[in-house]
Amino acid sequence: MSSIKQVINDAVEKGKEVYEKVRQPNPIRLRDLIRQIRSAKTAAEERAVVNRECAYIRLTFREEDSVWRCRNVAKLLYIHMLGYPAHFGQMECLKLIASPRFTDKRIGYLGAMLLLDERQDVHLLITNSLKNDLNSSTQFVQGLALCTLGAIASPEMSRDLAGEVERLLKSSNAYIRKKAAVCALRIICKVPELMEMYLPATRSLLSEKNHGVLITGVTLITEMCRQSPDMLAHFKKTAPPAAMNGTHERHYMAKSLQPTRDKSIVPNLVRILKNLIMAGYSPEHDVQGVSDPFLQVKILKLLRILGHEDSDASETMNDILAQVATNTESSKNVGNAILYETVLSIMDIKSESGLRVLAINILGRFLLNADKNIRYVALNTLLRVVHADNSAVQRHRTTILECLKDADISIRRRAMELCFALINSNNIRTMMKELLSFLESAEPEFKATCSSKCVLAAEKYSPNVRWHIDTLLKVVQAAGNHVPDDVVSSAIQLISDARTEQAYAVGELWRHLSVAQLEFQPLIQVATWCIGEFGDLLLNGQADVTVVESELIEVYQRILWSSQCSIPTKEYALTSLMKLSARLNHEVGSIQQVVSAFGSHLNIELQQRGIEYNQLFTRHSHMRGPLLERMPPFENNRITENDKVALTNGVDASPDNQALLNDFTAPNNNANENFESNALLDLLGGMDPGENNTVQTSTTPAPITAPAPAPVPAVNSDILDLLGGLDSAPAAPVPATNMNDTVSSGQSTNASNSAFLLDGLLNNSTPIITSLNPAATTASNTLTTPAVQKNSSIPGINAYNKNGIKLDMTFEVQETVTTINMQATNNTGTNVTDFLFQAAVPKSLQLQMLNPSSTTMAPTSTLNQIIKVNNPNKVALRMRIKLSWSANGSLVQDQGEISNFPPALWQ
Repeated sequence: MSSIKQVINDAVEKGKEVYEKVRQPNPIRLRDLIRQIRSAKTAAEERAVVNRECAYIRLTFREEDSVWRCRNVAKLLYIHMLGYPAHFGQMECLKLIASPRFTDKRIGYLGAMLLLDERQDVHLLITNSLKNDLNSSTQFVQGLALCTLGAIASPEMSRDLAGEVERLLKSSNAYIRKKAAVCALRIICKVPELMEMYLPATRSLLSEKNHGVLITGVTLITEMCRQSPDMLAHFKKTAPPAAMNGTHERHYMAKSLQPTRDKSIVPNLVRILKNLIMAGYSPEHDVQGVSDPFLQVKILKLLRILGHEDSDASETMNDILAQVATNTESSKNVGNAILYETVLSIMDIKSESGLRVLAINILGRFLLNADKNIRYVALNTLLRVVHADNSAVQRHRTTILECLKDADISIRRRAMELCFALINSNNIRTMMKELLSFLESAEPEFKATCSSKCVLAAEKYSPNVRWHIDTLLKVVQAAGNHVPDDVVSSAIQLISDARTEQAYAVGELWRHLSVAQLEFQPLIQVATWCIGEFGDLLLNGQADVTVVESELIEVYQRILWSSQCSIPTKEYALTSLMKLSARLNHEVGSIQQVVSAFGSHLNIELQQRGIEYNQLFTRHSHMRGPLLERMPPFENNRITENDKVALTNGVDASPDNQALLNDFTAPNNNANENFESNALLDLLGGMDPGENNTVQTSTTPAPITAPAPAPVPAVNSDILDLLGGLDSAPAAPVPATNMNDTVSSGQSTNASNSAFLLDGLLNNSTPIITSLNPAATTASNTLTTPAVQKNSSIPGINAYNKNGIKLDMTFEVQETVTTINMQATNNTGTNVTDFLFQAAVPKSLQLQMLNPSSTTMAPTSTLNQIIKVNNPNKVALRMRIKLSWSANGSLVQDQGEISNFPPALWQ
């Protein structure tokens, strides 16, 4: 009885389910969903429609409703295209792919391509379905599988299905072959080692008459040539790839080389391209009167790769490239695309010079096109080829200059860069005039770059110094506050070097400064620096302008008390005004009043300058004249990479090293000039002025050559008192120099240098010891001296005893050469490694360091190193040293100065 009741209950439940399904309405069609979404007036209404439909689709997926699965997935894909999440439909796509119905498979594969990628775990479940469909007897099912595999193939899937794709690549059906070629392209991108598998079938694709197969075959070969040099060599001359061996080589020789031995694909590609050009109208492939432009572009790209650095291949394709360039219509965009690829091919292969001129002329015609995209492409391409054929590009200079006035900012930028690439000594005046006009009206983001490049071009190609000065002043004026610091420095350096044009330059700068708008800081900085240095030329009438001292002071006061001027500009002006105090005759009191007012300025830098400069009017008034003399010409601070290598002698160009090299190795440009301050010391370097300083590390020893003796004036005792015992040993006579010599030796033109020097001078500071990083050691000895006989009367010294390292020095003298035997002792109690000793002496001496006996020391052990110093002038010997070593895994560095050498070494 209970079993009968159970059967009745089951029947009732099934009836209810059937009734519910019959009562439930059918899902809306895709077109109805699109209509509802488009009719939504707000984003909230659209989200409501999408959320409601997604909820219904989820419900049908949970109920395993197979009747409407295809329609629901199609709607879900549309929702996914709108940007809404649709990942919950991935498994439903796999179910549709497994369906025997073509309509289901089509939606399923489309969903797989949209919703799946190679990072999804579910991606592995599709491999078996793809393999089954690739072996299907229906070409359209095979096509769906190939399209999907070409879109989402992962490396693992590529390895599993590469064989099926190779088989279909040899199919007699063109529809299948073109899709298989696209799929093979994806596979070799994911797994390059599978490239050899498709090599035999690639050549056969080029003999196809079907354009779809041809374009996919050319694309496949292009990618193979890009990825593998061996494949590139094979398609050029069919030589077996060098990387192949064993089974691969036998497979390659058997299937690839024998049918096509000694044949290159270049003639075949040339033939196909020629047929496309000469063929008549074909409605199937015609695009705006051009026969299959897509295939032409693909072939041109492949020819460019095959002809690169290959004279034979380039010669084969020269004629066809000339035909394409001359026969292609440029009035339509499709023709311009072909011409652009032709130009790139001509410029990339070893083409004839006439063909290159033809290519550049095509780009010149592009510049006249109304389409801004074509103009931009032309400028960008000309910028790439301008160095290959500058004379041909010069013919289009007028058109390029017109592009500087284009409304499009990208075109103006490319035109500006191309204009600078076209500048030479013959057109510098014309080009600079146009570029200055462009600079005046250019956007702020252009001004800095344009002004810097204008300065470099003027420096390289200027016809004369006056034109160079005028150009730099125009650049500074046109760029306003967007001038970078290097432009200001270049202008100052140029005027400083041009002695014959200094009067003209200071006159022009005064004209600008007297009427300048105070918000333009770079122009004021250049003007105040130059007027401060050469103000005497302005006042004595040499500058072709009449200026009285009171007018000069008034302009400076306007600058110093203006709220529009920046702090660096006021620093320039204050230092310049201080310089003028040594050049004016009647307004020195007014200058002192202005300077002393800055002693209470809120800015600490200006306050420090005011206090220190005021000391030169009161406490140290006798030093004001020598300190504020005119600076010597600057050294050229634009050095090449080779200059840097020669300068550092193998030492790395770190900031610390560069500072030390500036201090110690800069030559004295005013060695033959004597100024009033005959004993000012080089406060930055800490060495005697007039003595050029030499730095030497444990690198290749340099030969010693004795310089000619020079007269040595006496030291000013007032300056030595201020320096407060810089030399421990008795002071030796040093040559004359002035305070500005330090700044002139490659130092910055920033006005803060003067304040730094005075700070060290007035506050009795210790000279700075510049750091230097180690350089690689080499074993050579270039010093040859007479036999050295030991002088036992010269006592040794302890040069260093800190941090567990002790340095002892003993001396031997032979004529002017002193040999220093340096012994380092390890008292650290642990092993010392990477020991490096470095030294620097004044340039009136010559220093050579031989390689040390070792760079490691065990506890209590020693190492030795020989140092040779040539002292032809018999001046007091001083040496700066820097030591570095590693102990217990940590780097230890220290530096100092040795000034307790025995006087017997130079007496």
